[in-house]
Amino acid sequence: MDRNFALEFARVSEAAALASSRFMGRGNEKAADHAAVEAMRKAFDSIDFDGTVKIGEGERDEAPMLYIGEKVGRGGGPKLDLAVDPLEGTTITAKGGPNALSVIAIATEGNFLHAPDVYMEKIAVGPEAVDAIDLTASATENLRNVAKAKKCNVSDLTVTLLDRPRHEELIREIRETGARIWMIGDGDVQAAIAAGMPDTGVDILIGEGGAPEGVIAAAALKCIGGSLQGRLKFKTQEQKDRAKSMGINDLDKVYVRDELANGHVMFCATGVTDGSMLRGVKFRGGSATTHSMVMRSETGTLRFIEAYHDFTRKPVF
Repeated sequence: MDRNFALEFARVSEAAALASSRFMGRGNEKAADHAAVEAMRKAFDSIDFDGTVKIGEGERDEAPMLYIGEKVGRGGGPKLDLAVDPLEGTTITAKGGPNALSVIAIATEGNFLHAPDVYMEKIAVGPEAVDAIDLTASATENLRNVAKAKKCNVSDLTVTLLDRPRHEELIREIRETGARIWMIGDGDVQAAIAAGMPDTGVDILIGEGGAPEGVIAAAALKCIGGSLQGRLKFKTQEQKDRAKSMGINDLDKVYVRDELANGHVMFCATGVTDGSMLRGVKFRGGSATTHSMVMRSETGTLRFIEAYHDFTRKPVF
C-alpha cells in the first residue's frame, strides 16, 4: 500500500473524532455515534481508492453504521479493505469518560477476517511476550509465561479487561495470581493496543469483547510487533449459522494475529476523549486540536500527529 494513505486515513479518523466529540458528556450515545459515522463516511469519499468495509459498526449499537460490504472512496484507485469503528467508546463519550477513539485499520483486498458481530475471547500482548501466550491455556499459566518473558514477577504485571459479569471467574483467578487488574467499562481496542506498547502500564489484555474490535486490534498490534489471539464465542444457533454463511466453518478455531489481519496493514486512531495513549479533541473559538497515531506494519513506524484545525478554512464538525 502507498504509504501516503496513512496520512490520508488519519484525516478520516480526525474528522470522525471532531464530529463525535461535540457530544462528550451529553448522554446521547446514538447521536455521538451517528456524528462519527457520517463524518467518517464523508471523509472516506474524498480519497482516491476503491474501499470496502469488511468490519463495520457493531449491530449491538443499534445506530446508523458503516455497514459490512459498504463501498467507500472515490473509486478507481487501489482496492482496499477497511475495518472501522468510527467511535470506539460510545458510552464513554456520552458519559464524558476516558479513552474513546475513532479507529481505522486498512489492508489490501481480502486480508481481514470477515468476522461476524459476536463476542470474541481474546488475549493480547506486546513484542516482548508474543511467544508466551496461548488462548487455550488458563489465565494463570499465561500470566506466568508473560512474566517470564518480560523478566518480572507475576505481581508486577497489570492485566486489563472489560468490567463485565461474564468475567467474574476470570477476575477471581487473576487476583489469585497476585497480578494487578485495570478494569475498563468499554473500549477494548484501546486496551489491546495499550498492552502492546511500552509506558502505558498495561502488560496483557484478557477476556471477551467484540469480534470486530478483535480484528481492528490485531491490525494495530501487528504494526507494533505485538500479538493477539482470538476465538469466536457464540450465544445462539442463529449466530453460528450466520458465521457459517460468512465462510467460518470451524467455530472453535483459535485465530492468531495474522489470520485476523494478514499482509501489510495500516492503522489510524484519533482521540475523542482524553486517554492513556491519545489526548482528546480540544475546541477553541473557531478551531480545534486533535491527537492521532498512525502505524504501518511494513516498516513498524508509529507516528503521533497533533493537528490544528482552523474552521474558518475547513468544515466545522
